[in-house]
Amino acid sequence: MTGVGLAALSGLIGGGTLLIGAAVAWFVRIPQRVTAGILALGAGVLIATLAFELVLEAADDGGPVPTSIGFIAGAIVYSIADWLVSRPPQPAEHRPANVVARRSSARLAGGPGAAIAIGALIDGIPESIVMGLSVVHGGISIPIVAAVAISNFPEGLGSTAELKRGGATAGAVGLLWGGIALATIVASVVGYLAFQAASPFAVALTTATAAGALLAMICNTMIPEAFEKQQMLTGLWATLGFLGAFLLHLVGG
Repeated sequence: MTGVGLAALSGLIGGGTLLIGAAVAWFVRIPQRVTAGILALGAGVLIATLAFELVLEAADDGGPVPTSIGFIAGAIVYSIADWLVSRPPQPAEHRPANVVARRSSARLAGGPGAAIAIGALIDGIPESIVMGLSVVHGGISIPIVAAVAISNFPEGLGSTAELKRGGATAGAVGLLWGGIALATIVASVVGYLAFQAASPFAVALTTATAAGALLAMICNTMIPEAFEKQQMLTGLWATLGFLGAFLLHLVGG
């Protein structure tokens, strides 16, 4: 299989679990504690992956300077984007009538579920670029793809459950997640094509930026959501996820 094909396959596997999670949530009633446990497991997997696969690789490629710059920049960019998506709306009396109407329509279209979906897209793009970039370094990175796939499943599941409760149609939900999954495939291919001839500095900067964004996403979204339902078991599930990803790293290394 060509490099482009491997990059596309990485994006398909990583983004495909969004669709699987959405389908499960639409057709099966999943207890919220189970969803939270999967979320905590995925958080542990991602922490190990960004530590052993992304940050170390960035440092090896470009050294500590681009790694540090990218890591901090990724966290800042994600935090700003997350704030823009999840900030509470202004009171109606402080906004023009047309803005009130648009926000009301957005709430009717999905509310919290739509915000989760937007968050999945925000953190999915850098994840996918890194999956494509890993193909440049010698093929599909099983630890990275597995981590993305595991973490995407509860995002698709949780968001779809909210959208369904908000009255969204099956067609709208399918179109939403299908579009996001397609974006992950495209981003993975772009990551492969764009970084074949890139300098070590640029590769390290990009990889570290994705790692910083992922860590900010884990702390802002995955762990708090998991802890809300799992409480003290959150740390145990995250530890198991971390250990599983670490063992994958040892096998893959």
